[in-house]
Order: sequence, then C-alpha cells, then structure tokens
Amino acid sequence: MADRVRPPALEVAHPNAAGIDIGSGSHFVAVRADAEERPVREFLSFTEDLEALAQWLTQCGVEVVAMESTGVYWIPLYELLESRGFTVNLVNSRHVKNVSGRKSDVLDCQWLQQLMSYGLLSGAFRPQEEICVLRAVARQRDMLVQYQAKHIQHMQKALTQMNVQLDNVISDLVGVTGQKIVRAILAGERDALTLAKLRNGGIRASEADIVKSLQGNWRAEHLFALKQAVNLYDSYQSSIAECDAQLAQVLGRLAVHDDAPEPPKSGRGRPVKVEKFDLRKALYRACGVDLTRIEGIDVGTALTMIAEVGPDLSRFKTVKHFASWLGLCPGTKISGGKVLSSASKRTANRLAQALRMSAVAAGRSHSALGAYYRRLSARLGKAKAVRATAHKLARLIYTLMTKGEAYVDQGQDYYEQQHQQRVMKNLKKKALAMGFSLTPVAAAVA
Repeated sequence: MADRVRPPALEVAHPNAAGIDIGSGSHFVAVRADAEERPVREFLSFTEDLEALAQWLTQCGVEVVAMESTGVYWIPLYELLESRGFTVNLVNSRHVKNVSGRKSDVLDCQWLQQLMSYGLLSGAFRPQEEICVLRAVARQRDMLVQYQAKHIQHMQKALTQMNVQLDNVISDLVGVTGQKIVRAILAGERDALTLAKLRNGGIRASEADIVKSLQGNWRAEHLFALKQAVNLYDSYQSSIAECDAQLAQVLGRLAVHDDAPEPPKSGRGRPVKVEKFDLRKALYRACGVDLTRIEGIDVGTALTMIAEVGPDLSRFKTVKHFASWLGLCPGTKISGGKVLSSASKRTANRLAQALRMSAVAAGRSHSALGAYYRRLSARLGKAKAVRATAHKLARLIYTLMTKGEAYVDQGQDYYEQQHQQRVMKNLKKKALAMGFSLTPVAAAVA
C-alpha cells in the first residue's frame, strides 16, 4: 500500500492578528493569548471608546485586524483603524461560521482572531478613499431618484382618482408637456382645451385626444394629494441637483485624462447630461475610457462602474476574479465527482444589477452583443442569457479599463459569420469522426 500523503500543517501567517465582533452598541475584540492578561475586551461604540480600542490594539502589537461585516456599524471603526495604519480585513459572515452550539460574542471575536492568524480569511474589496466618497454620493443620488419615483406614482394616482386619463395620451408625466399641464391644473385651470394647448410639438397624441383625457371631476381631496406629490417631487429634484453638484466636484478631483472624444454620429442619440455638467466627459477624464461606446451601457451604468469599483482594477488579479466578485460567473458545487450545481452565487452587488439591466438593453440592439444575447435567449432562456451577456459586458469593461483601449463593435453580421464558422467546424469534426465528409449543396448539384 502506498504511503498516504499527509496534508501540510497549518502555519501561523499573521501572528499579530486581532478579531473584532461588530455590534450596534459595543464591539468585542480578541488578541493573541500571550499579548495581554485579558486577551478579550469589550468596547462601546462611542468615538471615545473607539479611540481607546485603537490605542489598546497598538499596545498589544496588533498589525492585522479581521472584522465581520454587520450592517453599517463597522464603517466608523474600519475608517479609524485604517487611518491608524492597521491592515483591516472586512470578512464575509458566511466564511466565518462558528462551531455549532458555541455562539457568543466572545467566542466570535476569538474565532475571527484564530482564523485570521492562520491566514484563512481574506478581506472584502474596498476601493480607495476618493472612490468611497464618489460611491457614497452616487448611492445617495440613486436613493433620492427612487424616492422621487414614488411621488411620480402618487401624482398618477391622484389624476386617476379624478378620472384625468393623461397617462393614456402622454407617456411621461414628468416630461415638459405633463408638468405644464399638471402645474396648470394646480394653478386653477380647468378648461380642457386650454390645458391641451400646453402640449409640446413632439407629442404624438392629437389635441382632441388630450382634451378628452382632461375631463375629470376635480375633487378637492384629490387635488390636495396631487399638490402634495408635486411639492415632494420638487423637493427631491432640488436634492438631486445638489448631489449632481457634489458629483461634479468629486469627479473633478479624479480627473487625470484629457477630454473625451465626441461620440460617433451613428450612436444612440445625443450625449446624456446630468444637470449642468457632462457626466460622460467627466467619467472619461477619471478613467480614460469611454464605456458608453459599449452597446447597452449608458452614463448611469458607467457612473455605477466607476463609483463602485473605481478606475483602477488592479486589485482583481484576472478578469475571472472580477467576474467572480460580481457574482456573474458559473458556480462550482461538485461532490463525489458529480456536478451538483453550477448556478451563480446570490449577491446584492449594485454593479452586477446594473450590468444585467444593460444586458437586456444590449439585446435589443443590432450589435454583436445583441446577436449573442438573442442566440442564448432562444437556446437557454432569457434568465441565463441575461447573466451570460452581463458576464461578457464585465469582461469587456475589465479589458478596456486595464488596457486602455477603445471599444469597437464588430456588428451583428460579423458575429453571425463567426458563429456560423464555429458551427461548420464542429460539424466537419463530427462527420469526420463518423467516417463522413460534408459537401456544400452548390458543389453537390454541380
């Protein structure tokens, strides 16, 4: 019998490691047993106590800290320890499950310290300080836009209760025509013909149809609800404008490249602008690549990309690591030599969600990405096609940003031609293996 190969013994990778169990009111901290008479201590979450925690870790000679991500309670302590020079690792709670039946705050921080000392934990991705600032402002803006959208629904509800069927003739209630009509109604105008004359020239509905849609009952309680919804909409619009000004300042500090070239005339319409500054050019100055040239990616998705990850993707060793962090690559679950599942891991990654939406948009375009999406959608279904196309978008973004190249779409015909060549190559290989050869139809007829 051959000698069994013994697995290598665990070696201490970080002897000066500490583990912190994060809580809302207090944090439990554990250091190595020989570093302090009381190796486990509890510190409150007040700023004074956090300063004392950092001072105690310095006295114990701690260099590496592992903490579990719990809500947003870890952020103040993380930023404080990082500013003091500690190497802080924010670990996934699913990677540090404790022994069954032994769950407490003291045991959790000791378990974190033990796993970190043996190098069994890795920290989550966290971008640089300036990117964290940009991410906070961008997320704040997204939240305000979501809240503002609710009050657009409230406007629509109030109009429907008054039987004002404006949504049947105008697609956008907060567009130029919709806002003129709604604000005229709140100002006291009730004549349908006068309101219909406020329509913009680009509205497809006729003036007669708009007049018919504006004949309502004008009840006072519904007008009051409409007024409240419009006021809240305006309030959020003002807050969004402040976020746009803050975004312009942050992106201005990140600008390291020259101005972006103008988009091609055959692109998807005019450049999208956020309030008073060109967001596409600001993003180009920050990363040096125009991501909006990729089909399906607009300036909103490009902003999410830069805000969530930043222009420097060197933290990800390869494109596979980047796709795995996004949760867009196939999973690996094998037992007994049998593949149990290849589903992607569940994740709440904002960038992954944005890429999935971009994949759906790209599927409607006459591009190579659109042809790729439609082929997979017909063969595997829409859900898998969305994930695969989002995965391809992630690989494209990683390649462009790491190599600094401009994206050039080969077109739908080029993709179909390449796909046909791959199919023909596989068919010839199968026919040759079975003792046959393929002959073109035109040659056979001749």
